[in-house]
Parts: sequence; C-alpha cells; structure tokens
Amino acid sequence: MELRELRYFLAIAREKSITGAAQTLYITQPSLSRQMQNLEREAGQKLFERGSKEITLTEAGVLLKRRAEEMLALYEKTKAELSAETESICGEIYIGSGESYAIDEIAKVAKSLREEHPGITFHFYSGDTQEVTERLDHGLIDFGVLVEPADASKYVCLRLSQKDTWGVLMRKDSPLAEKQWVEPSDLYGKPLIRSRHAMKAAELSAWFGCDAEQMHVAATYNLLYNASLLVKEGLGYAVGLDKIINTTGESELCFRPLKPSFQSSLLVAWKSGQVFSRAARLFLDALRAQCGKDGQK
Repeated sequence: MELRELRYFLAIAREKSITGAAQTLYITQPSLSRQMQNLEREAGQKLFERGSKEITLTEAGVLLKRRAEEMLALYEKTKAELSAETESICGEIYIGSGESYAIDEIAKVAKSLREEHPGITFHFYSGDTQEVTERLDHGLIDFGVLVEPADASKYVCLRLSQKDTWGVLMRKDSPLAEKQWVEPSDLYGKPLIRSRHAMKAAELSAWFGCDAEQMHVAATYNLLYNASLLVKEGLGYAVGLDKIINTTGESELCFRPLKPSFQSSLLVAWKSGQVFSRAARLFLDALRAQCGKDGQK
C-alpha cells in the first residue's frame, strides 16, 4: 500500500464522498475511484459501503482507517527526525501519558531542555494505559508514562521520584466529606465511579477487601476530568488520583485520601532496542539525571 493511496482513503473516510474527497485532493473523481479500486484489490476486502447519500466504511475499512492514521503519523514523525538540522540539536519528542500530577517532573525537564535547545518540540498525547502502550508499541511515541500498577515487563523503564496518592473525589456536601480519609467500609454500598484501568489492578482490589466485580460500580472512566463532572452531578464517588482535579476555592468537590494509604509510582517506558533521535536521547539523559540511576528498572 502506498502512502498516497492511504491519504486518499482517509480523505474519502473524512468527506464520506468520492466527489468531496476529489475536490479536497485536487484530483479527478475517476482517478480517485481507480485508486480506491486498486486499494480494495490489494486489501482483498471491500472497504466502502456506497449509500445513496454518503459513503461509509466497512469493518475492514474501519480497521484500515485506524492503521492508516498510525502509519502516516509514524511517517511524518520519522521524516521530521531525519530532516532535523545536524549542526544543532533539534527535533520532535513524542510522549504519551495518563493523568497524573507527577507529570510535573517531566515538565521541569522539558522546560530546562527547551531553554538550552529551543529547536526541540514536545508533543504530548493523553490517554489511558492501553492507549499509551499501543502507541508505544506502534512507534507513534518515544516514551510512555505509565501509572503503576501497570504491566511494563516488555519495556525499559525509569521510575519517577514523585508518587501519586489514591483517594476519593466527592461533593463537598457528601457525608464522607466530613472525614479526613476514606476507609474501605466507607465505600461499601456506595455508587462508585472507577477507572477502567484501575479496576483490573489486584492491589487496589485488595485495598477494598473484595473483587472489583463485587463493588457497586455506577460508572467507569479513563479520564478523571470526565469523572469529576459525573461526581458534580451526584452520580457517585470517583476513586482516582489526587491533584488532578482542582478542589480548592469555590469548587463543589473535595478529595479524601484512602486509608490505609495507597500510592502509585510512575514509570517512563520505552521499547527495548529503541533507536532514539538526538533530541529524545538528550531528554532521556536529562530525565535520568533528575531521577537518579536508582530509578532504572
């Protein structure tokens, strides 16, 4: 499959029309149709459903769309790295991360590096652990920041010095808001809003004293900001990390830590044998220097 064909395919998926895609691509409609016929023959499957009003993707087309976006992103990332000036250190650094206040540690390194090498540009992608590791595996990011507990066995990792504290995000008018901390018994029978990733963690389930399936889960989330809106509306209590949601001042919400205390470390992960750009290597060296050699695992 040629990159040109993949770009044409994505244009049709976006415009939902051969005619509209041809106009945005500045090519003729018959030429675009022939290109897509060739692509379907090469794929060995039908990629489009041609309706009376618009074109939609088949199941195979949806899969190809996702892979095409990844391949083109990787192509652009590689091209930018190869075209970086050799005289000075510049380039693109791609980092994927879940929500964590401990990202502040990475931000400090990024700021210091940019001050010394202003030609370096950082690109941050936010997502849950599964999304971050998928992008890491496909080479779309240089580093993935994983919140423990996370399976990082197939990566080389550097542990950040800061830790995240788990607790419960709740409305300030909640009865539990009167407590300094939240114990497992406080949450039995309460409607919980839990992280989809954390629900699979044996350590957190052990804190509750039962399997995650036995808890009264009203909703799940992958970004705590979304969960905070559910909490604000009174849907339940969100189990998550501290300092991500602002609970100061006039906020309707408050945060209470778990008791016994439950904390998570953060791992900066990259693929074994990863070939880094000069900029990415410099960033990793600076991060190692800040965290100390004991962080390597």
